Amino acid sequence: MKSSEAIEGYLTYLTAEKGDGQKTIKAYQKDLEEFTSLVGDKEASELNGDDFIRFLDCLSQKGLKKSSLIRKSMSVRGFYKYLKNEGQVNVVLADLVSPKKEKRLPNVLSEEEIDSLFSQVDKETKKGKLDLALLELDYGSGLRVSELVNIRKDQINYKGGYLKIFGKGRKERIVPLGEEANMTIQSYLEEVRNDLSAKNPYLFLHPDGKRVSRQYFFLRIKHYAKLAGINKTISPHTLRHSFATRLLEKGAQLKDVQALLGHSQIETTQIYTHVSRTLETSSYDKSMKR
Repeated sequence: MKSSEAIEGYLTYLTAEKGDGQKTIKAYQKDLEEFTSLVGDKEASELNGDDFIRFLDCLSQKGLKKSSLIRKSMSVRGFYKYLKNEGQVNVVLADLVSPKKEKRLPNVLSEEEIDSLFSQVDKETKKGKLDLALLELDYGSGLRVSELVNIRKDQINYKGGYLKIFGKGRKERIVPLGEEANMTIQSYLEEVRNDLSAKNPYLFLHPDGKRVSRQYFFLRIKHYAKLAGINKTISPHTLRHSFATRLLEKGAQLKDVQALLGHSQIETTQIYTHVSRTLETSSYDKSMKR
C-alpha cells in the first residue's frame, strides 16, 4: 500500500472513528500530502523515523513559523501512530520528537514603572485606599489574583509580617508581607475596612461592603497603567511576574522563589531567569522595598 493510499484510510478513520470535522480533516490532508511530496509516495510499510526528520528539516529550511512546524509535525506523527496501530510500520513513536513551542517571556514592570503605576492612585479616597492596598499586596507578595481577592482577614499576621495562602489544590504556603504592603493594608483597615461588615471574613471589600472581584482589579490596573503611560500589556499577573523577576535580580534562590509563588514544578519558575540574568545578593525586604 502506497503512503497516499494509507493517508486516505487515515482520513477516513479520523472522520468515521474520531468524528473530526471537515476543516480539521482538510488541514491534515494538506499536511500529509506535503509530507509525501517531500519524502516520496513510497510504500507505507517503508516509512521510518528518518523520513519524519527529513520532512521537518525541509520545512525548517523553508523558514516556516514554529507554530506551523509544530502543527505539521503533529499531523504526520498522528499518521505514524495510525500506521503503527494498523501494523503497517514498526517505529518508536517516542523517537518522533516534534518541535517545542517557544515560551513567551512574561511582561514585567521596571521599578520605575511600578512607582509610576502606584503613584496614579488617589490616596485620599476610600476607593483609592482599597486600590493601593490591592496593588501593594499583589506586587509585594506575588499572589495570584484569585488568591488576592479571596484572602481573609485571619490569613494575615501583621506583627510577624507574613501571609498564609491557600493556592491551587488548596496547598498552603507562607508568603512574606513586605513593609510597604503591611503599612498600606493597615491604613486601609483603619480608614475603610473597619467601617464595613465585621462578619464578612474577606479582607478586600468595596466601600459599599461588596467583596472585590478579579474583574474589578483587572480593570483598575488597566486604568492606572493608562494614566501612567505604560505601553505594555498589563494585568494582575504582570505584578506577580514583576515580583518574581525582582527577587531573582536581587539574588534570591530559584527554589525560594518557586516556594513563594506556589509553583509545583521548578521549570515553571525558571522562565523568570530568562527575563533577567543580572543577580545581586539581597534580602527580601531590600529587594521589595521602594
